[in-house]
Amino acid sequence: KEYKAELMHPYYAAERGLVDDVIDPAETREVLIRSLAMLRTKHADLPSRKHGNPPQ
Repeated sequence: KEYKAELMHPYYAAERGLVDDVIDPAETREVLIRSLAMLRTKHADLPSRKHGNPPQ
């Protein structure tokens, strides 16, 4: 019972940095829409390869 009371809740994971956010289930759709909209314009430039691995 003690373990369950102290460690079996999402706030424990949030305190430890294991999750980014704890949201209300009623807000799930809004949070997902905002998150996906932010990622729509994300572009990550890949670094050029410094060392190739040519076939031998």
